[in-house]
Amino acid sequence: MSNKKIPVYLFCGFLEGGKTSLIQESLEDARFNTGEKTLVILCEEGEVELDPTKFWGQNVSLKIIDDKSKLTRENLTDMTKGRILDRIIIEYNGMWLMNELYEAMPDNWAIYQNVTLCDAKSFLSYNANMRQLTYDKICGSEMVVLNRTPDDINKDEIHKVIRGISRRAAIVYDYPDGHVEYDDMEDPLPFDMNAEKIEIADGDYAVWYRDLSENMKAYDGKEVKFKALLAKNSRVEKNILLGGRHVMTCCVDDIQFCGLACVFKNAPALDTGDWAIIEGKIKVEKNKLYRTEGPVIYVSSYSLTSAPRQEVATF
Repeated sequence: MSNKKIPVYLFCGFLEGGKTSLIQESLEDARFNTGEKTLVILCEEGEVELDPTKFWGQNVSLKIIDDKSKLTRENLTDMTKGRILDRIIIEYNGMWLMNELYEAMPDNWAIYQNVTLCDAKSFLSYNANMRQLTYDKICGSEMVVLNRTPDDINKDEIHKVIRGISRRAAIVYDYPDGHVEYDDMEDPLPFDMNAEKIEIADGDYAVWYRDLSENMKAYDGKEVKFKALLAKNSRVEKNILLGGRHVMTCCVDDIQFCGLACVFKNAPALDTGDWAIIEGKIKVEKNKLYRTEGPVIYVSSYSLTSAPRQEVATF
């Protein structure tokens, strides 16, 4: 049995963001659509409808999921049963959470590209009124496309919002006349990556943890110093603790503990709930506290301390 996974092109965003139009243009483009057997799954109906009569050949099939209750692993598996597919394109519903799709995806599907499309004029309004959904769509995207960009768009504010969610997503402005611009604003980190020891201020933990998660290899072998809330875990040796902070990404409901595996030379006289200043070297490797490879702190020294003024870290 083949272990080859079907690549999934994922188009996210809210209504009138331009998802359907981009899918239409892509499938009409002979450089993208050269006869690959493609399944298109639409999870919402916008003002623009796909016109399959313009697709090249008979290689494209269309399925619709018009109710979130139908977004199940069984249903998605049935859509591909008996088919030989080269790829899948999904236009995802902007009001559904991304994790609902990830949990429903069959094991032989793999996200190949994830793009979020937004209407530039309504982006800041959506973010102000539906911050959790905005965060949900952007945090896993490789590119955020702002369609119908007016000349007087507030790029500084849009940059601030998107970079508060993701540092790796490319930001693209698509203008009505057809030209595009890439956001090339410098966005320096609030700590010195080239320092002999990277010192993380209390207010910068969330930004550091996100950057560490997205760019682990850049931190491999680096010395670091940070304040952490500690937690024991019965699954690992007594000399390994989780050290981190509770982080709020957009609202109180999504606060979660973002911790790192901290390896001490010996079992430390520390307990769950203690705050400590941790110093040590980062090594990117597998650890039982992670499902896969991750940043492990090999602690060289530590000292008990008080909680920071703001215990929950934010962006």
